[in-house]
Amino acid sequence: MTAEGFLEGRRLQMARGVLLQCIMGGYPPARFYGSDDGDLALVADPKQIHRLPWSEQPRALAICDADELTGESSRLSTRGQLKRVVARYAALGLAPVVATELEFFVFAPNPDPTQPFQPPVGLDGRREDGHSAFSISSNNGLRPFFKEVYACMAALGLPRDTFMHEMGVSQFEINLLHGDPLLLADQTFLFKHLLKEVALKHGLTVVCMAKPLAHTPGSSMHIHQSVVELDSGRNVFSDEAGEPTAAFRHFIGGQQAGMADFTALFAPNVNSYQRLCHPFASPNNACWSHDNRSAGLRIPASSPAARRVENRLPGADANPYLAIAASLAAGLYGIENRLEPSAAIQGEFQVPDNLSLPCTLHAALERLKRSHLAKELFGTEFIEGYIASKTMELTSFFDEITPWERRVLAAQA
Repeated sequence: MTAEGFLEGRRLQMARGVLLQCIMGGYPPARFYGSDDGDLALVADPKQIHRLPWSEQPRALAICDADELTGESSRLSTRGQLKRVVARYAALGLAPVVATELEFFVFAPNPDPTQPFQPPVGLDGRREDGHSAFSISSNNGLRPFFKEVYACMAALGLPRDTFMHEMGVSQFEINLLHGDPLLLADQTFLFKHLLKEVALKHGLTVVCMAKPLAHTPGSSMHIHQSVVELDSGRNVFSDEAGEPTAAFRHFIGGQQAGMADFTALFAPNVNSYQRLCHPFASPNNACWSHDNRSAGLRIPASSPAARRVENRLPGADANPYLAIAASLAAGLYGIENRLEPSAAIQGEFQVPDNLSLPCTLHAALERLKRSHLAKELFGTEFIEGYIASKTMELTSFFDEITPWERRVLAAQA
């Protein structure tokens, strides 16, 4: 849209079905978004209008809400879904607080998608070989890229907590500062967009796939969650003596109750489940534990004021609005229904059958399809539309034969 049109308040409209467009570009049948495929209004959030610092031509980006022409938020909008979850907390005098940890890979250009990704050539003329996890000098070869990333984050008002090299080859992680869930979802979205745009300027490719490399840890989007009282700001997960509260237990119980049903929301792509094949780095379970990274729900070591629940299931490929909304909605469901969690686990453990999660996109979509809880919390229209779109993507994947199948199965009798 032109700057003049935007500043005049001209309404921007978009076909309703675009909210269910699948990643290949197609659409599910029109019955999932209204047979007329009428318009939605895109209403810019005045707090989320940003001049894009990496663009040579003056440009701005406005994060918008997708509203029906009657004025209410579209049920197909993931940002709208998150706003509704936060409003349900507010009705109880509560406010959720979240932080996201986003992992990503920086690769050389990959013009041929049949070839594996490779790390870029650094300033020293060499490609990283994978021995740089948590090194203070590991990204020196990418220093010009990261220098512009930091500058663009500052220009967009994206505060960062920590930035580090992760376990994978040319894999990095950023921890965003905790705060309002909608703000953190917006910041996570903006950061991913920023990364890709700045990378292109530097002749690089940033990949937020859950598992872009074989034999290498995948990329997560861990979500840290706590709940405070609106009036006092007190963390309701800790009592005056600093001990865990009933609300803390119930929140965990709700997370466990919804985790299997919501797996397709946290792990939305075929590739998401490649990451979940390695249970220590990416636990595919609904167990909970104190500071044990093999549990899907981890309670990090912290002071009572910072007591929180880390959901380790979402991958870097997850929609931040939807993943945060699903996680917080499950926790609130537990608080409202006083759900008790299972016993905490420590050390090495076997996952009980009732706490295991779907391990393929097909299984996750089948579980979501049967979920009364998902339809209760997010509405039938959204859940059925989401399943329809993701089923198209899964069908498209099965229409192709992978190199593994040709390499291993072609010679079989």
